[in-house]
Amino acid sequence: MKLEDYFKNGKAYVWEGTFAVMKSKKTYPNAFANIVDKNETTVIIEEFKYDIEDALEIETDWKIVTFDMILPFGLSGFLARISGKLSDAGISIFAISSYSTDHILVKKKDLTETINQLEKLGFAIEENGG
Repeated sequence: MKLEDYFKNGKAYVWEGTFAVMKSKKTYPNAFANIVDKNETTVIIEEFKYDIEDALEIETDWKIVTFDMILPFGLSGFLARISGKLSDAGISIFAISSYSTDHILVKKKDLTETINQLEKLGFAIEENGG
């Protein structure tokens, strides 16, 4: 499939909870994601599931949008197109890729406009689908 086909046939869903992105002292087994590199541990977790004592820095009020499709490793430009469209609308994203798909986090205040912009790209969006 061509890149355009992923947009016009695309599905995405918005997770029900509100999440925190935290520079943490430790990982959390119940987190959406733990990213450990040589400089820090980043935890993405529902806001009520973390202990503030573990937070070195924290950003709250994030919503997760998951692209509900399998994206091949060789696909080029998928996130670039999405981030460009959202950037043009003044929306900052935090992007995460998993083995089969991509996820973006947007601030809760930007969710309605994010959905609007993704629908303009051709996505069908399901709210509270995570």
